[in-house]
Amino acid sequence: MTNQYVTGVMIKRLRERIHLTQAELAEKINVTDKAVSKWETGRGLPDISLIEVLAKALGLSVIELLSGENITNKNKASKMSRASFYVCPVCGNMIQSTGEVLVSCCGITLPPLEAESADSNHQAKIERMEDEYFVTVPHEMTKSHYISFIAAIRDDGIEIKKLYPEQEAQAHFKIAGVKKIYAYCNRHGLFEYKR
Repeated sequence: MTNQYVTGVMIKRLRERIHLTQAELAEKINVTDKAVSKWETGRGLPDISLIEVLAKALGLSVIELLSGENITNKNKASKMSRASFYVCPVCGNMIQSTGEVLVSCCGITLPPLEAESADSNHQAKIERMEDEYFVTVPHEMTKSHYISFIAAIRDDGIEIKKLYPEQEAQAHFKIAGVKKIYAYCNRHGLFEYKR
């Protein structure tokens, strides 16, 4: 990412990708072609009031434009094995994707969580009960330190059990097709469990 909120290099690259001249882009966003030229050569930046219309004219989201990254989902098949989780540190919102995305919440661009093997404080007990896995994480569940969710990744989908402080850190998942199980601790991150 860049230190500037939008770069001239990116504007030029995106403009050329959709085969627009500087004059054509300028007309779409109601500025002069000289203004577009200044942006692209680094002699100025677009006013913040133009960001939404500039993003639309370039065919991307405001978040992509502001981050300096054009996100293209190359994972058209949306394989479940490529699932990613994102958690907002401000509000605790959890977002899940099965392909490359740019996720923003509470004004923050969120990185995908990187799963680790469970340490001794985050071990899970995974029991088979008929056609289900019963997952229990013996972890404190206070308002300041808790397991926020437990998830099962299947061949055909993702099942997420949202958890809250002062309840048990446990979940039931149908066994059929489960490939991976994860739990997220609000202080220590995402943990992956072997079945």
